[in-house]
Amino acid sequence: MSLMFIRFSIPIAIFLIAVSARAATPCADFVARLPNVKSALCEEAHLQPTPVRSVQGRTIWVRDVKPAHAALRVLVVGAIHGDELSSAAVALHWIQLAAQLPADAPQGIHWRFVPMLNPDGVLSRSPQRVNAHGVDLNRNFPTPNWERDAKVYWEKRTLKDPRRWPGPRPLSEPESRFLYDEMSRFKPQLIVSIHAPYGVLDFDGPTPPPPRLGRLYLDQVGIFPGSLGNYGGVHKGVPVVTIELPNAGRTPQDAEIRQMWLDLLRWMGERLAPAPEFAVGKARPPALP
Repeated sequence: MSLMFIRFSIPIAIFLIAVSARAATPCADFVARLPNVKSALCEEAHLQPTPVRSVQGRTIWVRDVKPAHAALRVLVVGAIHGDELSSAAVALHWIQLAAQLPADAPQGIHWRFVPMLNPDGVLSRSPQRVNAHGVDLNRNFPTPNWERDAKVYWEKRTLKDPRRWPGPRPLSEPESRFLYDEMSRFKPQLIVSIHAPYGVLDFDGPTPPPPRLGRLYLDQVGIFPGSLGNYGGVHKGVPVVTIELPNAGRTPQDAEIRQMWLDLLRWMGERLAPAPEFAVGKARPPALP
C-alpha cells in the first residue's frame, strides 16, 4: 500500500465515521422540523434507537431516565399525530428536565420517553396527522368492540374524515404495535400523551385527575374507540394524562413547559407515589383513595 494512499485514506475514514455518527441520531431531522428544538437540546437527550421502524422505515427513538431506586414507571409519548409538532418538542424538553432531577430524589421515577411515535407524519413534506398508511394511530389501539365501534364512529361521527381513519383492524400499524408492546414490556403506572392544539387537559383512568398542568385546566373531552386514553385508562386501568397544548406549531414558553412538568410531578407525588417502604421493596403500596 502506498504512503500516498494511506495519507488520504485516513482523513476519508475519519470523515465517513463522523458522517455515520451524525446519521445515527435523528437530531438533524428533529431540529429542522420541530419548534423550539435546538441541536444541543436534541443531542443532550441521548435518544436511543429501537429495532422498530415506521411504515416508511424510519426509526422510532426512545430515552430512558432511571434513578437507582425507581418506584414508579411513567411512559411519555409525543407526536402520535404527526402534525402536532409541538408535542414532540415538549417531550424533548421534558427529557432534559427528567435528567436534571436529583438521583436521590425521594420520588424515584423511571421515565420512558417516546418523543415521536409517528415520524412519517412529522417528517412528511407537509406534516400530517396520520401515518404513511393514512391511519390515525390514536384510533388504532385494541379497545373492546373495536371492530364494531371504530368503524361506526368513523363513518357516523366523523363522516369518514380521512384524518381520523382508524385503520383496517386494531394494531394494524407498526407504530401503534410498538407502543402496545412497549406498554406490555414497560408496564407503566402512568401514561402521559402529549397532543395539540385544543389547550386543555384530558384524563382517563381510575385515579383522581390532575386539575391543571400549568395553564391547562381539566376538561375531559370524551372517550373514542381505539384511542390510547380509552385503551390504557379505561380498558387497562392505567391512568392516562392527555395534554392538549394550545398550538401545534409553537411550544409554550420554556417557563410554562417547566411549570407543566412541576405540576405533573406534584400530582404524581400526591396520587401515584408509593409509600417510602414500598420504594425499597419492603411492602406493597397502600390503596389509592
